[in-house]
Amino acid sequence: MAVLARKLLEQDSVQATLDEIATAAVDIVEGCDAAGILAVRKGRAVTLAACGSMVTDSDRLQGELGEGPCFDLARQKDGARVYRIEDMTHPHPTWERFAAAARELGVGSMTGVLLYTDNDDFGALNLYSSRRGAFGEEIETAGWLLASHAAVALADARTIDQLQHGMETRHAIGEAMGILMERHGLSEDDAFGVLRQISQNHNVKLRDVAQRVRSQRTDRPDPPA
Repeated sequence: MAVLARKLLEQDSVQATLDEIATAAVDIVEGCDAAGILAVRKGRAVTLAACGSMVTDSDRLQGELGEGPCFDLARQKDGARVYRIEDMTHPHPTWERFAAAARELGVGSMTGVLLYTDNDDFGALNLYSSRRGAFGEEIETAGWLLASHAAVALADARTIDQLQHGMETRHAIGEAMGILMERHGLSEDDAFGVLRQISQNHNVKLRDVAQRVRSQRTDRPDPPA
Protein backbone atom coordinates (compact mmCIF):
# COMPACT_ATOMS: atom_id res chain seq x y z
CA MET A 1 0.00 0.00 0.00
CA ALA A 2 2.92 2.36 0.67
CA VAL A 3 4.26 1.67 -2.82
CA LEU A 4 0.78 2.23 -4.25
CA ALA A 5 0.45 5.56 -2.44
CA ARG A 6 3.72 6.75 -3.99
CA LYS A 7 2.60 5.60 -7.45
CA LEU A 8 -0.69 7.44 -7.12
CA LEU A 9 1.09 10.65 -6.18
CA GLU A 10 3.21 10.31 -9.32
CA GLN A 11 0.20 10.24 -11.66
CA ASP A 12 -0.37 13.40 -13.68
CA SER A 13 -4.17 13.22 -13.99
CA VAL A 14 -7.26 11.96 -12.19
CA GLN A 15 -7.84 9.39 -14.93
CA ALA A 16 -4.31 8.05 -14.56
CA THR A 17 -4.89 7.77 -10.81
CA LEU A 18 -8.12 5.80 -11.28
CA ASP A 19 -6.45 3.51 -13.83
CA GLU A 20 -3.60 2.88 -11.42
CA ILE A 21 -6.05 1.93 -8.65
CA ALA A 22 -7.78 -0.62 -10.90
CA THR A 23 -4.43 -2.08 -11.93
CA ALA A 24 -3.22 -2.18 -8.32
CA ALA A 25 -6.32 -4.10 -7.24
CA VAL A 26 -5.45 -6.90 -9.65
CA ASP A 27 -1.82 -6.86 -8.57
CA ILE A 28 -2.40 -6.63 -4.82
CA VAL A 29 -5.58 -8.58 -4.08
CA GLU A 30 -5.09 -12.34 -4.17
CA GLY A 31 -7.50 -14.04 -6.56
CA CYS A 32 -8.53 -10.80 -8.29
CA ASP A 33 -8.51 -11.23 -12.08
CA ALA A 34 -10.06 -7.88 -13.01
CA ALA A 35 -11.05 -4.64 -11.32
CA GLY A 36 -12.76 -1.43 -12.23
CA ILE A 37 -14.43 1.73 -11.01
CA LEU A 38 -18.06 2.17 -12.00
CA ALA A 39 -20.08 5.38 -11.82
CA VAL A 40 -23.81 5.59 -12.40
CA ARG A 41 -25.03 9.03 -13.41
CA LYS A 42 -28.74 9.60 -14.00
CA GLY A 43 -29.21 5.87 -14.52
CA ARG A 44 -26.39 5.57 -17.06
CA ALA A 45 -23.45 3.33 -16.16
CA VAL A 46 -20.02 4.75 -16.93
CA THR A 47 -16.78 2.79 -16.56
CA LEU A 48 -14.25 5.25 -15.15
CA ALA A 49 -11.38 2.76 -15.00
CA ALA A 50 -10.92 -0.88 -15.94
CA CYS A 51 -8.26 -3.53 -15.71
CA GLY A 52 -9.58 -6.63 -17.45
CA SER A 53 -12.13 -7.10 -20.23
CA MET A 54 -14.96 -8.39 -18.04
CA VAL A 55 -15.14 -5.04 -16.20
CA THR A 56 -16.67 -2.94 -18.97
CA ASP A 57 -19.04 -5.76 -19.96
CA SER A 58 -20.22 -6.18 -16.38
CA ASP A 59 -20.69 -2.42 -15.93
CA ARG A 60 -22.66 -2.25 -19.16
CA LEU A 61 -24.91 -5.11 -18.03
CA GLN A 62 -25.66 -3.50 -14.67
CA GLY A 63 -26.51 -0.23 -16.42
CA GLU A 64 -28.71 -1.84 -19.08
CA LEU A 65 -30.56 -4.07 -16.62
CA GLY A 66 -30.71 -1.53 -13.81
CA GLU A 67 -29.76 -4.26 -11.35
CA GLY A 68 -26.71 -5.88 -9.83
CA PRO A 69 -24.66 -5.76 -6.64
CA CYS A 70 -23.66 -2.11 -7.10
CA PHE A 71 -27.27 -1.02 -7.48
CA ASP A 72 -28.30 -3.04 -4.43
CA LEU A 73 -25.52 -1.52 -2.36
CA ALA A 74 -26.44 2.03 -3.37
CA ARG A 75 -30.11 1.44 -2.55
CA GLN A 76 -29.59 -0.07 0.90
CA LYS A 77 -30.78 2.04 3.82
CA ASP A 78 -28.64 0.39 6.49
CA GLY A 79 -25.45 2.24 5.56
CA ALA A 80 -23.66 -0.86 4.22
CA ARG A 81 -20.84 0.03 1.85
CA VAL A 82 -19.32 -3.35 1.03
CA TYR A 83 -20.71 -6.33 -0.88
CA ARG A 84 -19.19 -9.76 -1.39
CA ILE A 85 -20.49 -12.48 -3.73
CA GLU A 86 -18.71 -15.73 -3.02
CA ASP A 87 -20.47 -17.72 -5.72
CA MET A 88 -22.14 -16.15 -8.76
CA THR A 89 -24.20 -19.32 -9.25
CA HIS A 90 -26.15 -18.36 -6.10
CA PRO A 91 -27.12 -14.74 -6.81
CA HIS A 92 -29.39 -12.45 -4.87
CA PRO A 93 -32.98 -12.76 -6.13
CA THR A 94 -33.13 -9.08 -7.08
CA TRP A 95 -30.51 -9.46 -9.83
CA GLU A 96 -30.77 -12.95 -11.26
CA ARG A 97 -30.64 -11.60 -14.83
CA PHE A 98 -27.35 -9.86 -14.16
CA ALA A 99 -25.90 -12.94 -12.45
CA ALA A 100 -26.77 -15.19 -15.41
CA ALA A 101 -25.14 -12.76 -17.85
CA ALA A 102 -22.12 -12.28 -15.58
CA ARG A 103 -21.53 -16.04 -15.45
CA GLU A 104 -21.43 -16.05 -19.24
CA LEU A 105 -18.70 -13.41 -19.01
CA GLY A 106 -16.70 -15.77 -16.81
CA VAL A 107 -17.37 -14.07 -13.47
CA GLY A 108 -17.24 -16.58 -10.62
CA SER A 109 -17.22 -14.19 -7.66
CA MET A 110 -17.23 -10.46 -7.00
CA THR A 111 -16.61 -7.98 -4.23
CA GLY A 112 -16.85 -4.23 -4.13
CA VAL A 113 -16.99 -1.06 -2.09
CA LEU A 114 -19.39 1.85 -2.53
CA LEU A 115 -17.37 5.02 -2.99
CA TYR A 116 -20.09 7.66 -2.83
CA THR A 117 -23.82 8.21 -3.30
CA ASP A 118 -25.50 11.40 -4.48
CA ASN A 119 -29.25 11.02 -4.96
CA ASP A 120 -29.50 8.51 -7.82
CA ASP A 121 -25.80 8.76 -8.70
CA PHE A 122 -23.13 6.57 -7.15
CA GLY A 123 -19.67 5.15 -7.68
CA ALA A 124 -18.16 1.81 -6.71
CA LEU A 125 -14.86 -0.05 -6.87
CA ASN A 126 -15.50 -3.62 -8.07
CA LEU A 127 -13.18 -6.63 -7.98
CA TYR A 128 -13.78 -9.74 -10.09
CA SER A 129 -12.53 -13.31 -10.09
CA SER A 130 -13.15 -16.11 -12.53
CA ARG A 131 -13.14 -18.54 -9.57
CA ARG A 132 -15.98 -19.11 -7.14
CA GLY A 133 -15.12 -18.39 -3.51
CA ALA A 134 -12.12 -16.25 -4.40
CA PHE A 135 -12.94 -13.44 -1.97
CA GLY A 136 -13.23 -14.03 1.76
CA GLU A 137 -14.01 -11.64 4.59
CA GLU A 138 -10.36 -10.69 4.95
CA ILE A 139 -10.42 -9.17 1.47
CA GLU A 140 -12.63 -6.33 2.70
CA THR A 141 -9.66 -4.59 4.35
CA ALA A 142 -7.75 -4.42 1.08
CA GLY A 143 -10.91 -3.28 -0.67
CA TRP A 144 -11.42 -0.48 1.82
CA LEU A 145 -7.84 0.74 1.44
CA LEU A 146 -8.07 0.79 -2.34
CA ALA A 147 -11.50 2.39 -2.22
CA SER A 148 -10.20 5.18 0.01
CA HIS A 149 -7.72 6.18 -2.69
CA ALA A 150 -10.40 5.89 -5.38
CA ALA A 151 -12.88 8.00 -3.39
CA VAL A 152 -10.38 10.85 -3.06
CA ALA A 153 -9.60 10.72 -6.79
CA LEU A 154 -13.30 10.68 -7.66
CA ALA A 155 -13.98 13.63 -5.38
CA ASP A 156 -11.22 15.54 -7.17
CA ALA A 157 -12.68 14.59 -10.55
CA ARG A 158 -16.17 15.76 -9.59
CA THR A 159 -14.80 19.03 -8.21
CA ILE A 160 -12.85 19.62 -11.41
CA ASP A 161 -15.97 18.94 -13.49
CA GLN A 162 -17.97 21.42 -11.42
CA LEU A 163 -15.28 24.08 -11.68
CA GLN A 164 -14.97 23.52 -15.43
CA HIS A 165 -18.74 23.78 -15.84
CA GLY A 166 -18.77 26.98 -13.80
CA MET A 167 -15.99 28.50 -15.90
CA GLU A 168 -17.77 27.62 -19.13
CA THR A 169 -21.01 29.15 -17.81
CA ARG A 170 -19.31 32.39 -16.79
CA HIS A 171 -17.55 32.57 -20.16
CA ALA A 172 -20.82 32.06 -22.08
CA ILE A 173 -22.65 34.72 -20.04
CA GLY A 174 -19.78 37.17 -20.37
CA GLU A 175 -19.62 36.74 -24.14
CA ALA A 176 -23.41 37.13 -24.47
CA MET A 177 -23.29 40.31 -22.38
CA GLY A 178 -20.54 41.65 -24.63
CA ILE A 179 -22.66 40.98 -27.72
CA LEU A 180 -25.65 42.82 -26.26
CA MET A 181 -23.49 45.72 -25.09
CA GLU A 182 -21.92 46.15 -28.52
CA ARG A 183 -25.15 45.60 -30.45
CA HIS A 184 -27.46 47.82 -28.41
CA GLY A 185 -25.13 50.18 -26.57
CA LEU A 186 -26.07 48.74 -23.17
CA SER A 187 -24.12 49.00 -19.97
CA GLU A 188 -22.76 45.86 -18.34
CA ASP A 189 -25.53 45.85 -15.72
CA ASP A 190 -28.24 46.41 -18.34
CA ALA A 191 -26.89 43.62 -20.55
CA PHE A 192 -26.95 41.20 -17.64
CA GLY A 193 -30.45 42.41 -16.77
CA VAL A 194 -31.63 41.56 -20.29
CA LEU A 195 -30.27 38.01 -20.00
CA ARG A 196 -31.79 37.57 -16.56
CA GLN A 197 -35.18 38.89 -17.69
CA ILE A 198 -35.31 36.47 -20.63
CA SER A 199 -34.31 33.64 -18.30
CA GLN A 200 -37.08 34.46 -15.84
CA ASN A 201 -39.77 35.16 -18.42
CA HIS A 202 -39.18 31.95 -20.34
CA ASN A 203 -38.07 29.73 -17.43
CA VAL A 204 -34.78 28.97 -19.16
CA LYS A 205 -31.41 28.66 -17.43
CA LEU A 206 -29.24 31.75 -17.72
CA ARG A 207 -26.45 29.74 -19.35
CA ASP A 208 -28.83 28.50 -22.05
CA VAL A 209 -30.04 32.04 -22.74
CA ALA A 210 -26.43 33.14 -23.13
CA GLN A 211 -25.75 30.28 -25.53
CA ARG A 212 -28.71 31.32 -27.68
CA VAL A 213 -27.49 34.90 -27.85
CA ARG A 214 -24.08 33.67 -28.91
CA SER A 215 -25.49 31.34 -31.58
CA GLN A 216 -27.85 34.03 -32.95
CA ARG A 217 -25.41 36.91 -32.89
CA THR A 218 -25.92 37.57 -36.62
CA ASP A 219 -29.69 37.90 -36.23
CA ARG A 220 -29.38 41.05 -34.11
CA PRO A 221 -32.68 40.73 -32.23
CA ASP A 222 -33.86 43.69 -30.21
CA PRO A 223 -33.63 43.27 -26.44
CA PRO A 224 -36.92 42.96 -24.58
CA ALA A 225 -38.42 46.13 -23.19
